[in-house]
Amino acid sequence: MADFPKDPGPEHNGLLSVLPAEEYRRITAQLELVELPLGKVLYESGASMDWVYFPTDSIVSLLYVMENGASAEIAVVGYEGIVGIALFMGGETMPNRAVVQSAGHAYRLRGQILTQEFNKGGEFQHLLLRYTLALLTQMGQTAVCNRHHTVDQQLCRWLLLSLDRLPTNELSMTQELIANMLGVRREGVTEAAGKLQKAGLIEYHRGKITVIDRPGLEKRVCECYQVVKDEFNRLLPGLQRHKK
Repeated sequence: MADFPKDPGPEHNGLLSVLPAEEYRRITAQLELVELPLGKVLYESGASMDWVYFPTDSIVSLLYVMENGASAEIAVVGYEGIVGIALFMGGETMPNRAVVQSAGHAYRLRGQILTQEFNKGGEFQHLLLRYTLALLTQMGQTAVCNRHHTVDQQLCRWLLLSLDRLPTNELSMTQELIANMLGVRREGVTEAAGKLQKAGLIEYHRGKITVIDRPGLEKRVCECYQVVKDEFNRLLPGLQRHKK
């Protein structure tokens, strides 16, 4: 679980926290604190992106949405990252939707300012490139997991990734929303959640999931979770200082 005060400052975003002092002061002077309620859409597929977001105590889900309305999560972004990588990777749009999965706060920065800072080639640029590589690892591993592992394992992976980015062991999320995130039938999530609850690993009640036994989840999860976690730790080791 991430460890945050009630109203976290910009230093509680991992990328911002490890910037050299001069870059930190210059960039944070341009930031705007915003509240991110559950379900808020930060951008739609193909839409112009005017802002990037640095979450502090919120989680944003990146979803690919099909023509028929079906969706599947391709990555999650929390205090360790940034939402809107297309703006510094040479594009102005993304082929996915960004929606708030867990309510909280973020600091937003105008895309034009981000591009200017990135092009200066300092530590900020290096951090963003390393973060992008870690995010691509998460996206690729998610695709492999969704293809080759059971719904039970996918749910464990999703719960652990979320816990790593939250200040508590409680998630506000309905089974229907989880099914949309994982791209599976709701009945599959109901069955998988039931197994975890019966095993004493979680408690699920009225849209709230409380993790009771994290080590138990880690024993059940597939290797995909650890692959993603290890890659983030390798590429961005300094970000771990805000973790318990």
